[in-house]
Amino acid sequence: MTKNRGTAQFEDDRGHVLSARIDLPPGPPRAWALLVHGFTCSKDLAITRRIGEGLAGEGIAVLRYDLPGHGRSEGDFAETNFTDYRASVLAAVRYMRETLSAPTILVGHSLGGAAILASAAEIPEAKAVATIGTPADVGEVVRLIGASPGDIEQNGEAEVEIQGHRFRIRRQFLEDAAHYRITDDIARLRKALLVMHAPRDEIVGIDNAARIFGAAKHPKSFISLDHGDHLLSDARDAAYTARVIAAWASRFVPEEASPNVGGHDHVSVAEIGQGAFQNSVRAGRHRLFADEPLAVGGDDLGPSPYDYLAIALAACKSMTLRMYARHKGLDLGRISVDVRHGKVAVDHCDDCGSAAEGRVGRIDRFECEISVAGDVAPEVRAKLVEIAGKCPVHKTLHEGAAIVTRLSEPAEG
Repeated sequence: MTKNRGTAQFEDDRGHVLSARIDLPPGPPRAWALLVHGFTCSKDLAITRRIGEGLAGEGIAVLRYDLPGHGRSEGDFAETNFTDYRASVLAAVRYMRETLSAPTILVGHSLGGAAILASAAEIPEAKAVATIGTPADVGEVVRLIGASPGDIEQNGEAEVEIQGHRFRIRRQFLEDAAHYRITDDIARLRKALLVMHAPRDEIVGIDNAARIFGAAKHPKSFISLDHGDHLLSDARDAAYTARVIAAWASRFVPEEASPNVGGHDHVSVAEIGQGAFQNSVRAGRHRLFADEPLAVGGDDLGPSPYDYLAIALAACKSMTLRMYARHKGLDLGRISVDVRHGKVAVDHCDDCGSAAEGRVGRIDRFECEISVAGDVAPEVRAKLVEIAGKCPVHKTLHEGAAIVTRLSEPAEG
């Protein structure tokens, strides 16, 4: 499966620039999810990446980001705490709400799941929450990763080694964590909850899942990740987790539907704040993406503007031929149209016809090849080419159009 992925940045409440990635499905997303990694992990750790990509493969667009002081995000790890993590979740949601689409699904691994649970009540768009290997007590995280709360209290800080990396944890983390009661947040959740946990989790024991599940009100579900460990090290476990979340969430989350922005004669395009050229496209209730190829500095995560122009021409010809075939009772079988676009020198374009008359230099040339699966007589084939040339988009491109452009007035305030 081709991976559609982009990068993004946004600021948290303390002014830290947080690094994010966006996993996009092959087509328009049926929903958007926010994915939050665990303590001392990152958005690019295998478990986070695999779940993000797995959800995208199920049609769910995902934003995953590095918590403050983690990965490529700004902030001193030793100075961050759970309040910062919770605030970063809300900052990520604001970014998605303003530039992408507010998440209807919240997913968190380990302490990221606790941050999701602690902030979900402030995210009205979210309908479904999924936790993976999540602790029921924020303060327990320090002990779970091998640090001694007593040593931290006595010495003011402690250093732990996790997966070959050393992290310094200070007293302020414990003091901050003491203010949170995740089970109280769960009781007030008012959203569908899926608790996923590996019985053999060597970091966060399965009893945490029991406490989270017990505190939650219905609708709630529990899935045992029977063969997994805390980081779902086996890629198959992460892929399974993503598939289960996607299937479960579909019961609670409506399909992504863009508002009808002015009807079918209105299209709205806006930058999404990632990459050099990536834009979201809204046409009626449909949402698409536009980008530029790698060769011109884009990320190739969507069709280019000229691609969309060729798409419009090809689709118009196909639909026009189908209407003609129905009207005439012709069995054309399956119709397909291939379009190639390029700029060619006028004096080298022998088949450009009247479009090249009086022109100098280069001209845009669209080469259209129509295929029909049915057995069509030669005289009918010639007629099909003629009819395809009468499609509205063909006529607009050939005859020209009036284009009126203006700069909107800035919003007051």
